[in-house]
Amino acid sequence: MDKQDGRSAGEPGAVRLDDTWYDALAPGWAEPAGAADAVAHEGDAEEPLTTGGPRDSGIHPGEIYLAVHRSGAFQEVRRRYRSFVVPATLAFLVWYLAYVVAAIAAPGLMARQLVGAFNVAMAAGLGQFATTFLLAWAYMRHARLRRDRAALEIRWETQELTGGNAR
Repeated sequence: MDKQDGRSAGEPGAVRLDDTWYDALAPGWAEPAGAADAVAHEGDAEEPLTTGGPRDSGIHPGEIYLAVHRSGAFQEVRRRYRSFVVPATLAFLVWYLAYVVAAIAAPGLMARQLVGAFNVAMAAGLGQFATTFLLAWAYMRHARLRRDRAALEIRWETQELTGGNAR
């Protein structure tokens, strides 16, 4: 019985060491200086790190991932991601910097009392927390509605091409 993470290899959730998502270090990791360059100049003479899978069939996983990265579906997922993240990040940074600048440049405004000892600075500070949670919720909603399904389809296609679904 082959045990890898405390479970037998056939058990659900067991980590398989021949899984293409688990197998390789990035080039240059745990290698002496210059070893990654030497391998890059030798071509594809390296031994396969896994048994069974795409390398045995002549398809290198790196080629598959590059093809996926160039695909229109992947580019669309990235475009949708950037179309939300860039404006949301800029809006939050402007809001945060406005709060800091107002605290420095307009202490009289920030000290204006709203209710009892509760002043404009405290309201704006609490607004920072509320904005953070609102943006996190909006990001999750955007991801769920606009990107997750397409990203999951890309993942399944990649898994099939790399042999990651063969269990």
